[in-house]
Amino acid sequence: MSSICCYFQVHQPLRHRHFTVFDFKQGLSYEDEEKNREILNKVAEKCYLPANRVMLDLIRKYRGDFRMAFSITGVLLEQLEMFNQEALDSFKRLADTGCVEFLSETYYHSLASLYSLREFKEQVEIHRKKIKLLFGQTPQTFRNTELIYSNDLAKLVEKMGFKAILAEGADRLLGGRSPNRVYQPAGGAKLKLLLRNYRLSDDIAFRFSNRQWPDNPLTADKFAHWLHQTNAADQTINLFMDYETFGEHQWQDTGIFDFLRAFPGEVMKHPGFRFQTPREVVRDHDPAGQFDAPNPVSWADIERDLTAWVGNPLQNDAILALYALERKVRKTKNAELLNIWRRLQTSDHFYYMCTKWFADGDVHKYFNPHASPYDAYINYMNILADFSDVLSAEAAGGRLPSHNPAPRRQVVRKTQANEGIVG
Repeated sequence: MSSICCYFQVHQPLRHRHFTVFDFKQGLSYEDEEKNREILNKVAEKCYLPANRVMLDLIRKYRGDFRMAFSITGVLLEQLEMFNQEALDSFKRLADTGCVEFLSETYYHSLASLYSLREFKEQVEIHRKKIKLLFGQTPQTFRNTELIYSNDLAKLVEKMGFKAILAEGADRLLGGRSPNRVYQPAGGAKLKLLLRNYRLSDDIAFRFSNRQWPDNPLTADKFAHWLHQTNAADQTINLFMDYETFGEHQWQDTGIFDFLRAFPGEVMKHPGFRFQTPREVVRDHDPAGQFDAPNPVSWADIERDLTAWVGNPLQNDAILALYALERKVRKTKNAELLNIWRRLQTSDHFYYMCTKWFADGDVHKYFNPHASPYDAYINYMNILADFSDVLSAEAAGGRLPSHNPAPRRQVVRKTQANEGIVG
């Protein structure tokens, strides 16, 4: 019997306020709380609340045969606790059904796995505890930020006690094999690996409302037919996507919720298909082979690599400067400063600095709250420069002007990519 494994990433970053030289020494927060509240509540009304109602109705309608998994970042969970308890409670009701698996990831949706293994392990443990506290589950399946994966990461995650890990079904690594099978990481790790079927996932996440797409409109019966046509030897079809697909990326008037309501029933018309969570899939299927990823792979863009976050001098300069502060932060033994540093790690901040164009350019431009990647870089580096000064003052016995101080000076590092730019 083939499994349909639906996993949804749930995340909203904490957006920074705009800094200018006139904001120096004002003790202002680095984050724009009103903007964060506004966006969080908008997404909750358009996506989380209606989508969770549909999911709960479907679980009840099919008496537990419809099952799914979520990975919710700590950054979002904190915003839900602050701004929208109703939406958080709706996720708790899903957890109470016993039909939803909650996955583990980095608490701050960071790139720590690439820059600091100590920080990575600590964030994963913080996230595990948060999921246990809110939803009563101790995660056994791991999903790294932006589905970043490598052989070395798999070995580390196994040592941390996880039984399964998710990754992108990148064609260049599959070598003609199907992503619809359970794999084992190359390099010695024994945990099981589930690969995203990016073609079928993106049919829903990106192409659903595209009227130029030859298969538009995408109906539930049509999509279920595609699933039913897969190879009989396939073990699991993994549909991984952002949860904001439902109602936010694909608006309600596109028919996305109607599609969701009809989808499980159309799939289960075929007796050879069932819905399972990642933990259930790896429990019931043995690995069909090894998946070798000597270098990191992600689910982003056409390249499915790291260039969305560290693909230009702006991004590399910013992220190296950030992680260069780790020893200084930890030496203060100040939990407040450690939290500020960790919130600065959220991968979205580096995504905003992406200068890729070509086939991916519209995507990066659409999701960038800054006027340009260069403005995003300048804003971020101003914050980071001030934060470094605050760390120095703390080390010298100084006092913080606020819980999250504003920059005291503007520093724009020169690189080939930003030479001549004025903040």
